[in-house]
Amino acid sequence: MTEAVRHVLMGDPSHFSVKGGANPHTRTRLGTRRSVDREKAIVQWHRLKDTLEDLGVHVLVVPPDAEQPGLVYPANAGFQSHVDTPEPLDAKTFTLANLLPSRAGEKPHYRRLLADAGFRTAEIDPAFRFEGEADFFPAGDVHLLTHGRVEKQRFVPTLGIPPWKRIYGFRTDKRVRALVEPSVAPREILEIPLVLEAHYHGDTALCAFGPGRRYLLAYRAGIAPSAWPLLQQHFGEDLIELSEPDAERYAANSFTYTQDTDSVLVMPAGVSDTLTATVRDRNVTPITVDVSEFLKKGGGSIKCMIGDLGVVVNSPSS
Repeated sequence: MTEAVRHVLMGDPSHFSVKGGANPHTRTRLGTRRSVDREKAIVQWHRLKDTLEDLGVHVLVVPPDAEQPGLVYPANAGFQSHVDTPEPLDAKTFTLANLLPSRAGEKPHYRRLLADAGFRTAEIDPAFRFEGEADFFPAGDVHLLTHGRVEKQRFVPTLGIPPWKRIYGFRTDKRVRALVEPSVAPREILEIPLVLEAHYHGDTALCAFGPGRRYLLAYRAGIAPSAWPLLQQHFGEDLIELSEPDAERYAANSFTYTQDTDSVLVMPAGVSDTLTATVRDRNVTPITVDVSEFLKKGGGSIKCMIGDLGVVVNSPSS
């Protein structure tokens, strides 16, 4: 007898802090890095982990490293090909990401942990920036590849108060398409350019959910105008436009989970009643969890805190 269980990564929050200040959420208006209430963050992290485990998800915890506080956001670790296909552990291959310089030191941690857990890992050319399933994820019968201009992060002078601004850019180079396409073949890939630095990963502006990930939450202002008709054409009435308040709460940064015929969407606390009703109308149960410390200080919410390792077929006797 075998059992199919969803496996995910979560990063131990013991050393969560803002080290690099690499997205607009991590810095104040004056450009100084925000300070984390670590005790609060740890409580929130455990509540999310407990929620996932109560749903039957197996959580693999990434050990903490004081030098790598970004380990709490393992959605950037890479991506699992055919993530929703039940397969034995030794048939799973996880392609590791090429993270921005301030987080590049995370890769050895993910590589080691996954290998110890029995997952095969693969890598792509390090010349190309690629931040994993945060920018490359399934939606219905396609994969979405989100990308934007990759910048050297820096301060530049400007008119105003303060007299400078921070350039953040985006995280994934569109040229990685040729490198990741074979891993999800024969699925079609839709390229979606991102335009708002506060929504620097695709999983902060887009969220596929429900059985077969058929429904798509989308923040229209977060993607290029040319991409919206493409999504309309492909998803039709299953495309759900997010309001600005819900988008700013990172409603798109939610975790979808379907077991048999039951689907849930784990969402950040504070999203509107209108949105949760919209989700419920699709026969998907919304579950909200407060991870505000991770969003307000680190720029990541529910999905950023979860790396999806896919559905693994295990033998209970092994």
